[in-house]
Amino acid sequence: MRLRDLREDGDHTQRCIAEHLNIRQNTYSQYETGQRQLPVDILIRLAAFYRTSTDYLLELTDVRTPYPPGSRAPSGEK
Repeated sequence: MRLRDLREDGDHTQRCIAEHLNIRQNTYSQYETGQRQLPVDILIRLAAFYRTSTDYLLELTDVRTPYPPGSRAPSGEK
């Protein structure tokens, strides 16, 4: 996941992000390192915080900009 890169690019600390999410810093650290699975609600909140898509956070796309409101993510089907 791209959590660490986004956090560092924004000059945020793990503690700052953890406080925003109302979780402990070591829990957030475990999300960053992949030691703990990221819950969907936290994933959505992080995407909103970083103004990106959950697909970008999960490395399913390299497009950092979020999807327009009301749109759906590309399904890969034609």
